[in-house]
This record gives sequence, C-alpha cells and structure tokens, in this order.
Amino acid sequence: MDESGSRQWSTPVGLITCGWALAAAAAAWWLLAESPVDRLFIGVLVLALAATAAHGSICRPRLRADLDGVTVRGLRGPRHWPWPAVTIRVRHDRRFGRTVQALELDAEPELVVLTRLDLGADPQEVADELRALRC
Repeated sequence: MDESGSRQWSTPVGLITCGWALAAAAAAWWLLAESPVDRLFIGVLVLALAATAAHGSICRPRLRADLDGVTVRGLRGPRHWPWPAVTIRVRHDRRFGRTVQALELDAEPELVVLTRLDLGADPQEVADELRALRC
C-alpha cells in the first residue's frame, strides 16, 4: 500500500513478457511454414497469443483500490465504483480435481470476476486487503 492508501493488482509482468515472446516465436514459425494449412493454424495461434498478451498489457493494473472505492481496468477502459456499491466475495470451485478461487466484485449491475492470473496474487488475500481498505 502506498502513502495515499491505494493498492493495485495486475497480471505479473513476467507472464505478459512470456506471452509476447511466444507470439513472436509463433510469428517466426508462421513465416517458415510452407503449406497453407500449416500457415492457417499457426496464424490462428499467433493471433491468440498476441491478443492474450495485448489484453494483459493494456489492462494494467487490473484492479486498484483506495479509500474512495475500487477501479477495474478492462479493454473498454477503467470502471470505478464507490465502496457502498460493491460486494466482495471469494468463490471456490472445483475444476479438474483442484480447487480454484476467484474474486467476485458485485457492483450493480455488473459482476466482475478476477482470478489469480488477473490479480497476480491469491484472491482470498486480495479480498482481505479490500475489506481492510473498505473500513
């Protein structure tokens, strides 16, 4: 937390860098591909990797909280809600034999779901920090 009482969370920089590196490697592979079918499938891979890495780059920081409320940054820009308009929950789901947590911010009329990948931290710890800031 900085001196103004604000805190922020986002996808780790190393993960975004890895996404861009994989997109560049796939683009080089696309240039070397000879058959049209290979070029099509590799081109789709390049687009998917680049889109994912761009989303992680553009949406930094993904979540910011301060004494006024929370701000979630998405592709359409940042959205801010004051504390009274936000309900904070941590959802636990079982997927592929393991428990996955997600932070849910219920801000009428929207429900924002953020995972560990979005936050770069454990959703339960983020929820605890948000509740402390709220008070």
